Amino acid sequence: MINKKKFTFPTAYTVILIVMLVVMGLTYIIPSGKYAKLSYDEDSSKFIVNLANGESNQYDATQETLNKLGVNVNLKQFTSGAISKPVALPNTYEELEKENTTVFGAITTFLKAPIQGLYDSIDIIAFVLVIGGLVGVINSTGAFTAGINALSKSLKGKEKWMIIIIASLVALGGTTFGLAEETIAFYPIVVPIFIAAGYDAIVAIATIFLGSCIGTMAATVNPFSTIIASNIAGVSFTEGMPLRILALVITLIATLIYIIRYGEKVKKDPTKSLIYLQKEEIEKRFLSTKDDKDGVEFTLRKKLILLIFGLSFLVMIYGVKELGWWFMEMTALFFAVTFIIVPLSKQKEGEFVSNFVQGAADLLGVALTVALARGVTIIMDGGLISDTILYSLNSVVSSMSGIAFSGVMYIVYIILGFFINSSSGLAVLSMPIMAPLADVVGVNRDIIVTIYMFGQGLIGIITPTGLILASLAMINVTYDKWLKFVMPLVGIIMVLSMALLCVGSFI
Repeated sequence: MINKKKFTFPTAYTVILIVMLVVMGLTYIIPSGKYAKLSYDEDSSKFIVNLANGESNQYDATQETLNKLGVNVNLKQFTSGAISKPVALPNTYEELEKENTTVFGAITTFLKAPIQGLYDSIDIIAFVLVIGGLVGVINSTGAFTAGINALSKSLKGKEKWMIIIIASLVALGGTTFGLAEETIAFYPIVVPIFIAAGYDAIVAIATIFLGSCIGTMAATVNPFSTIIASNIAGVSFTEGMPLRILALVITLIATLIYIIRYGEKVKKDPTKSLIYLQKEEIEKRFLSTKDDKDGVEFTLRKKLILLIFGLSFLVMIYGVKELGWWFMEMTALFFAVTFIIVPLSKQKEGEFVSNFVQGAADLLGVALTVALARGVTIIMDGGLISDTILYSLNSVVSSMSGIAFSGVMYIVYIILGFFINSSSGLAVLSMPIMAPLADVVGVNRDIIVTIYMFGQGLIGIITPTGLILASLAMINVTYDKWLKFVMPLVGIIMVLSMALLCVGSFI
């Protein structure tokens, strides 16, 4: 009798490589094309328009110039630096001849894309590795284990409040300042707490990741999506705010109920977990205890270590929101915290270095996932198909009106969000093209901004080119398990979003 091998879903790396291959194939099917792009040059105080054919023109940086180019944006948005990326100009799309179409060229592009992605994502990768090193040092002291035991006892019977509080706080960060990539740092803390409380790792991932997705989807004052998109659309970011606040509340409540129902089911019967077969492996990894003289006792030294670690996140959030920090500053912060904790850890130099390196090594897979995901975008940019996709979808919705327009535009932004996984990048590319359509079909331009956020936010929950594969790689959970868990919720959020957009279209 022949024993058939059970199918094993591929790892995050293979999933992204498959997506890269598909996108590579699309670059040979979808025509290459490009919109002319407008940017502001601070040195010369001039507008530069880079044409699709590679030529560039220079214009005076005046409001009259913007009006002539069809960009309904206040001049101050460019001169102040609020809009820093090149903006696509309406009615300037040109189809271009494809380059490097040989088999050798395709192979070269495919092999170079992940390497280029590594270079382009080095700031995020450094952040991930330093976080890993810091967690490795703290974990070796037994502080996490002792803290988890103490927290589990204090929350006995009230574990669901962890889901509500953490998801709500992350969603608040997402809606205000775009908390997204930074959440990678939270997993090493949250996963052990949730496992000790009787939940599985999917509950921990969902609490953090979905909280961020809901917050960024229904962003209120997020400068990387709401404000930049509103500026380019020529409306105030406060327009459409009530609808987005309503969306934030409704979708967050639906998400919390969904996560809690699954979590409570797993607590009652661990075999109901989608990753039950990994239960022992995950518990061994995240609930490992360091044998020392005070065992798992929550000593003052361990409390101090965790307090410093927790305060570093508050400093990070303040720095990002108020001081304009990005990955360089955040990485430096956690690197500094590592050295602050060393004396408290009572580790010798060699032991400290070993623990730091081992912790960083544990997250190396996450870093590589980030690089591979960036490679997908690089292939698209090289094949010049992003603008072509936008141009084609723009043609589809331009003849519609009312509710039909809002519904189809929502689908359009879901598609665009899959290929262009940068909120600011999608805003500057699409908003100058899509916003004027609102005037034609008779809806307010702020609806276009809301649709853009809803569409990209929804697809961000599942797109392999986004953060989800990096998040899953933190726990070693496969993509199929996440899809099985989250797809019903995606459907619920989509229905709620469509209903809200219908309401918004009449306001």
